Amino acid sequence: MFKIKKKLKNKLGRVGEFITPNGIIETPAFIVVGTKAAVKSLSPEQVGNLGAQAVLGNTYHLYLQPGDDIIKKAGGLNKFMNWNGPTFTDSGGFQVFSLGAGFGSNENKFEFQKNISNHSLNISDKVQSVHTKLVKINEDGVEFRSCIDGSRHFFTPEKSIEIQNNIGADIIFAFDECVSSSAEYNYQKEAMERTHRWAKRSLNYNNNHRLEVQLSSGNKQALFGIVQGGKFEDLRKKSAKIIGKMDFDGFGIGGSFSKEGLDKTLHFVNDLLPKEKIKHLLGIGEPSDLFIGIENGIDSFDCVSPTRIARTGMLYTKHGRINIIKVKYSRDFSKIEDDCKCYTCENYTKAYLSHLFRAQEMFASTLASIHNLYFIVNLVKNIRQSILDEKFYELKEEFLKKYYE
Repeated sequence: MFKIKKKLKNKLGRVGEFITPNGIIETPAFIVVGTKAAVKSLSPEQVGNLGAQAVLGNTYHLYLQPGDDIIKKAGGLNKFMNWNGPTFTDSGGFQVFSLGAGFGSNENKFEFQKNISNHSLNISDKVQSVHTKLVKINEDGVEFRSCIDGSRHFFTPEKSIEIQNNIGADIIFAFDECVSSSAEYNYQKEAMERTHRWAKRSLNYNNNHRLEVQLSSGNKQALFGIVQGGKFEDLRKKSAKIIGKMDFDGFGIGGSFSKEGLDKTLHFVNDLLPKEKIKHLLGIGEPSDLFIGIENGIDSFDCVSPTRIARTGMLYTKHGRINIIKVKYSRDFSKIEDDCKCYTCENYTKAYLSHLFRAQEMFASTLASIHNLYFIVNLVKNIRQSILDEKFYELKEEFLKKYYE
């Protein structure tokens, strides 16, 4: 259940609460990514202590390892990973098309590149003995290769929902076809229409098994539909109208975006979707993106960026990113940020963190990830409070001026 508590004047942004079986998510909220039932380098306790409200697991990865049947036997994702708050799982669609098609190609939501030919993608992955793989798409679903061992698998909308039912997250997503923002119009349209048909199948399967899942796990899962359409306004609008009419509990805005068109796209998509339902932006979470998303009606976000860049020594500060590995920080005995209340800043210096990265100590990733997640999670909390205090635009101007100066 989603409750709107306050709206941003003259915009689509709002403050709300999403009630789940494992707790209330105060929105807007940043959802921390725990891809394989773990946030890399951090314990669930550390994730909770830095202020995170919920974590997101990855359907594709958890299906391949350890297997959704094992997670189900463990009592669901929460018990399996010892996380006491709400959980999400994505549909696995993005990973099927990116990892299943091109493992190691470093795609992200703004730069998901693929060569489309007869609905098949030529790719190479980490399996040494196999040099070329194909992702094969048909109306029923997608055949793909495991990024772990090269074995063949087949995902249908029903299979994706079955896996997510077994994993037992509070919020799950319909299976979709995720297409590069650079894909031509005709293929974007074809993929979008297929996503709509798959959305109906996901919804039907989930409705037919919802009582069974609730009885076995005690968890009433919320199912979100996904809007696609790439960078094309007419397709995005059509997708928002069609998906918005389906009886989903909330909506995800998926696919790849042009960085420049994010503001406009989110505005017209969320303006068309039912206002009373929660909206989630999949895979995007840079500071400027958060302000854009929230202003245009996004209620929650997930993104791997805070922990991914942390593991390379890149740290968020109010004055932009810094690379802690640089020589100038090796004798800097100040905190990353003087007024930061995260565990890292309250206990360690830039010099120590720089040393850990240079010495290739695992603790470096832990401390850097704590700081970056604290920064992003609490930035969104501050944005939430600014809407309540009617000071959103002041915070936005002040923050972005410092961050990008």
